[in-house]
This record gives sequence, structure tokens and C-alpha cells, in this order.
Amino acid sequence: MVSLPMRGTITLDNHAQHACCQLAIRILIAMLLTFLLLVLTENSIGKTPKQGPTSAEIMEAEQRLSDLGYWTGPIDGVFDGDSRHALIAFQKIAGRKRAGKLTADELRALRTAARLEPRDSSYPHVEVDLTRQVLMIVDEAGRVHHILPVCTGNEKNYVDHGQVHRARTPRGKFTVLRKIAGWRRSSLGLLYYPNYIVNGIAIHGSLLIPAFPASHGCIRIPMFASREVSEMLPVGTIVVVYDR
Repeated sequence: MVSLPMRGTITLDNHAQHACCQLAIRILIAMLLTFLLLVLTENSIGKTPKQGPTSAEIMEAEQRLSDLGYWTGPIDGVFDGDSRHALIAFQKIAGRKRAGKLTADELRALRTAARLEPRDSSYPHVEVDLTRQVLMIVDEAGRVHHILPVCTGNEKNYVDHGQVHRARTPRGKFTVLRKIAGWRRSSLGLLYYPNYIVNGIAIHGSLLIPAFPASHGCIRIPMFASREVSEMLPVGTIVVVYDR
């Protein structure tokens, strides 16, 4: 008779313990969810979301780039690939991070920037600055215009037709020797409107224009400017390639 109440009491205690465990688990889950919610929203609490440049700011940047001699494409308030290439060329010249992103800091830098001076202003020619990775066209008045970002030889070894070569862009004074209109397929890839200056080294359009040297030796320029550059560089045009 005495053992029956004891068994009933043990059963009630097990139920109570199980209920307590479930409650504790629910509380722990609620605390974890609250913590995660606070972590995810921490950066947005009390802060104004960052906004990109306005159309007016983009037009100001494009106009300023154009005034400084950079090849921007249309000045239309749309920050497209042409605008980005122009900004990267400016960032290279100014020694800024080559991110190609228009920010308030970049716009302020553009407002106070000075126009680039060529190494030699005594005659019309093309200059390729390997250190800063830009190409600039110098007119009869010694004024720099149509500045473009370039990608030149990375100085690494590569194999072509079973022979090892060094990916080096030659330094010195050259002339445009021959040209090809449109695409040309070489053993090392595709060249768009190539302008050959020595052996197989050419100034040509490419789909890949990293902000650092990466070619086999050619001077790559953005696609959007390739055809017009070819028209501006007739056979005999002097091209000066140098390190700073």
C-alpha cells in the first residue's frame, strides 16, 4: 500500500523535469535568435544607407575626366565601362587605388587634379608609360589627350611554339610598322585592330585590361577605343615606350 503513492510521485516528478527541460530549450533558442537578429541589424541601426553617385555627380566626373584628357566615351551621366576605364587611367596617373569606382573622394580628387604633361612635347607622338600603365596621345601642340589605361608585359616566362619567351614590352622609340583592321588570331590569343611597333608587339584592343601588367608583351587597350586609336595611328606614327 505504501509503494503506490511513491510510484505516482516519481511519475509526476519526471513530467515536471521534462517540462522544465523543454522550457529551458525554448528560452535558449529565443535568446540565440535575438542575438543573431541584433548582430545582423547592428550595422544598420542609427546609420543612413550608403548611396552611389548621382547622375549629376557622374556627369561632373565624366566632364572633368574629359577636360583632363582622359578618354571617357559619352558624357551622359551613366557610369559605364568607358567611364570606368577613364577613371582607372586617372587613378593610375594620380597614384590612387586602381578600383575604378567613383566615390566622393575620387570626385574631390578629380576637381583638384592637374592636366598631365607629356615626357616630350616637341612633336606629335604616342607615349606609353609602363610604370603607370597608361597610353597617351600627344598632339602637334604638345598637349596630351585621349589617355587610356593599358596592360603590358608581366615579365614572366611563357611558352609559344615550343620555345620559352619572356613577356616583356620593349622600351624605346618605335614607329607603327603595319596594321590589321578588325580581329587577328595569333598563337597567343585574339588581337583587335593591332598596330605593330616591333616584331609581334602591337598596340591592340583586348577584352581583358587588368589594372596591372598581365600581357605577353603587347600593349593592350580597351575595346571601345581600339578602332579609333588605329585610325589615329597611321603607319609611321612614333611610339615612345618608357619606365618612369
